[in-house]
Amino acid sequence: QVQLQESGPGLVKPSQTLSLTCTVSDDSITTNNVFWSWIRQAPGKGLEWMGAIVSSGVAYYGPGLRSRTSISRDTSKSQFALQLDSVTPEDTAVYYCAAFRFGIGYEHWGRGTQVTVSS
Repeated sequence: QVQLQESGPGLVKPSQTLSLTCTVSDDSITTNNVFWSWIRQAPGKGLEWMGAIVSSGVAYYGPGLRSRTSISRDTSKSQFALQLDSVTPEDTAVYYCAAFRFGIGYEHWGRGTQVTVSS
């Protein structure tokens, strides 16, 4: 079974860039029809889809964070990454990476990583 693992700093200062990496346990990151996604959940709030990258390398972003978000991938390392610019304390959340497949839904999730934005 495919496993996803998030990694990155747990504490980021306001106005800085949050950078996270998701490592996929096999080479399925180039599989068609899979959206390699970033999702977050702030304290007391629901899940927020941030964006995803597909096998062609094209990235899609949620409307609320589009201007501050960048998603990329490194197929040689079976990784995809999230960058969120100009963070504020409101970006404090648990960040998840996940694999979404059409017809199935979210097949695989990482465990999530807590990121706190604080000076």
